Amino acid sequence: MSRVVVTGAAGFIGRWVVLELLDRGYHVVGLDNFSNGRQRNVGAFRDVDAFEMCEGDICDLSVVADLINKETDACIHLAAEIDVHESLNSPDTHFQTNVVGTQNVLEACRLTETRLGLVGTCMVYDMAESESGIDEAHPVKPASPYAGTKLAAENIAESYHRSYDLPVTILRPFNTYGPYQEGGVVPIFVERDIRGETLQIYGDGTQTRDLLYATDCARFVVEATFDDAAVGEVLNAGTGNDVSINELAELIASEGTDIEHVEHHHPQSEVPKLVCDPSKAGEILGWEPEYDLKTGIEQLRTWLVDRDKDA
Repeated sequence: MSRVVVTGAAGFIGRWVVLELLDRGYHVVGLDNFSNGRQRNVGAFRDVDAFEMCEGDICDLSVVADLINKETDACIHLAAEIDVHESLNSPDTHFQTNVVGTQNVLEACRLTETRLGLVGTCMVYDMAESESGIDEAHPVKPASPYAGTKLAAENIAESYHRSYDLPVTILRPFNTYGPYQEGGVVPIFVERDIRGETLQIYGDGTQTRDLLYATDCARFVVEATFDDAAVGEVLNAGTGNDVSINELAELIASEGTDIEHVEHHHPQSEVPKLVCDPSKAGEILGWEPEYDLKTGIEQLRTWLVDRDKDA
């Protein structure tokens, strides 16, 4: 049974990647310091023999080196500081985790010749200029310390691939949403709608996002990490369709739910238009998303209602 280390395993995307790996028959070792991740996210895997959960920080090289060892076949690196707005208030924290922590992961992978899937972000890109979407050759223009540190981590990873022939694949999923997410615009809107509360839009709401459902993202991450043809590549994942935040609110709001615009405290951190060109992932991996936005929102709403019933 192949052994895979997943950093950030108790985070939102991490728990879906863990599930995808377990379903495919891998032995999964999760690492998380639980600053963003939650124990409940991996609760369903606690009694699974093929899963181990370790508490620790990627900024501690000894912890990383203990987990990524000669028995490790691959590492999927998701651990990161992920709050765009918080990065403007605390850039040093983002640098330490996203740059120094990633360097630790890369060094452990280099010493053990471990394949690495580095999960980045679409927020490194400059805005889309047409409906054709953002491909991997699109200019990068990080608008926040979060995006800047994630891009720096990618650059270091690329240097390890070129210098040491380390099998690295850089993955840039677009805005992912789904069950177990905290703080994302889609679950916030859906939860407020369920409670009959006003949906609040920061700024004018014309900014657009390409919204990718969690299981589609996890499938992309796992397949890209293990596909030899993807080594050394940067790969996007998205639906190829964007939606404005105004349109998203209208789609989610039930009859009687109000929508209002509120002041955006950090408008400079917004990328005005994000829409993915996922054709490269389709060509290399044969990957394409299974969920459209409407279906994904319905799945999320059902999960939230069921969760509240069980609470």
